Amino acid sequence: MYASCPPAAVNALSVKISDCINDVANWTDKTEAMWCTTNRRRHQLPSTAISIVGVPVIPAQCVRNLDIYIDADLIMRTHVQRTVSRCFAALRQLRQIPQLVPRDTLQMLVVALVHSCLDYGNSALGGIPAYLTRRLQ
Repeated sequence: MYASCPPAAVNALSVKISDCINDVANWTDKTEAMWCTTNRRRHQLPSTAISIVGVPVIPAQCVRNLDIYIDADLIMRTHVQRTVSRCFAALRQLRQIPQLVPRDTLQMLVVALVHSCLDYGNSALGGIPAYLTRRLQ
């Protein structure tokens, strides 16, 4: 079992991270904070808010960057869930038009709307658990 960090080390880490985040906040207007760690190490992280440009920010469990959702545990569960949801929404919309368009056109629409959604950010999914890969398939 891991021993918890001493409070002085946690405070020093929080100050150092706050300084780095303040530097980032100076050149961007959208900032989210997230601790990335395994569940076994989560107890070692500070439980207090991080100060960003003097504003206390509670770290999020999931952040979005370029429409790729990253979970704090780096399993990509949220990204897979949202991708599957978008694909099914596109398929539900396409289900209404098969009698109105030729089969070739319908296939092109599926490729454009569903496959492109599945392919986007695909490289970020390397090493995800098998049950999430099955959901995407």
